[in-house]
Amino acid sequence: MTSIEAPVTVEQRGRVLLATMDDGRANAMSSAMSAALRAALTRAEQDPGIGAMVIAGRPGRFSGGFDLGVIRGGDAAAIREMVNGGGALVAHAYGASVPVVAACTGHAVAAGALLLFGCDHRVGPDAEVKIGLNEVAIGLTLPGWALAIAAERLSRRHLQAAVANAQLFDGAGAVAAGFLDAAVEPDAVIETAVAHASLLAELDPAAYSATVQALRGEVLAAMAR
Repeated sequence: MTSIEAPVTVEQRGRVLLATMDDGRANAMSSAMSAALRAALTRAEQDPGIGAMVIAGRPGRFSGGFDLGVIRGGDAAAIREMVNGGGALVAHAYGASVPVVAACTGHAVAAGALLLFGCDHRVGPDAEVKIGLNEVAIGLTLPGWALAIAAERLSRRHLQAAVANAQLFDGAGAVAAGFLDAAVEPDAVIETAVAHASLLAELDPAAYSATVQALRGEVLAAMAR
């Protein structure tokens, strides 16, 4: 087991690279967290012995979103760096040349929920967790890149409630809304995600990469704009 950077620990399981977020607090999507996850993802893309990646949180917490301390600090350059870094991470995952699976181990709000959108398959807990985009409720507006991928990944029926009305969902509700693809027993989230990633790791890598670019190219271009 190796550490890519302080908030992320990386472990290879067969042909799957498991990257676990743990900053000891809310797993805030800081600039350091985004950079560490992108470094792990780049490693997965460049290592021929790795066919898929899993992004996990610690028990009870996937990610609490962007660091509110930075946002409330008022440093425009620091805020821009953090938000742009988060957008770059989500776009990197969504356009990655290897499949990316999320092991949503608990609460996932704001940028934590946005990270779920960048993953091929999302496994979460069948539990009373909070998953969703709470930005409007706390006086923030989603950036354009976030709206672009939210509109693509969320259920059309839940889009208004999830984005404009800041509704948060439990595990089962998050599946219906489109934040998750499966809700399982909390203790089984990571193992279930790794098992699914192991299956995806057997896909033809060239065909997968080309299909991702063709399938997701318009959304990725909108995010870049």
